[in-house]
Amino acid sequence: MKEATGELSTTVIAVVAIAAVLTIFVTFLLPSLRAGLRARTYCSQSVDCSACTGGKQQCYYYEEQADGSLQVSTNPITCDCD
Repeated sequence: MKEATGELSTTVIAVVAIAAVLTIFVTFLLPSLRAGLRARTYCSQSVDCSACTGGKQQCYYYEEQADGSLQVSTNPITCDCD
């Protein structure tokens, strides 16, 4: 019986540890990964960029509308200068 209890305790500890790691990933890392991917995508498709200042520039990009048409964004995104 002691062996079964020990194995159960080890399993519970492993499940709690995995849940903690996943929570940290979803809370902290996933949003920054998504933002970086979105910024790289929009910067590669930029259509109207300001002058380069300090290695950065403000760019507009195409946004897909609900009807499938493309429209230039109203909010610029900060991109690295090429």
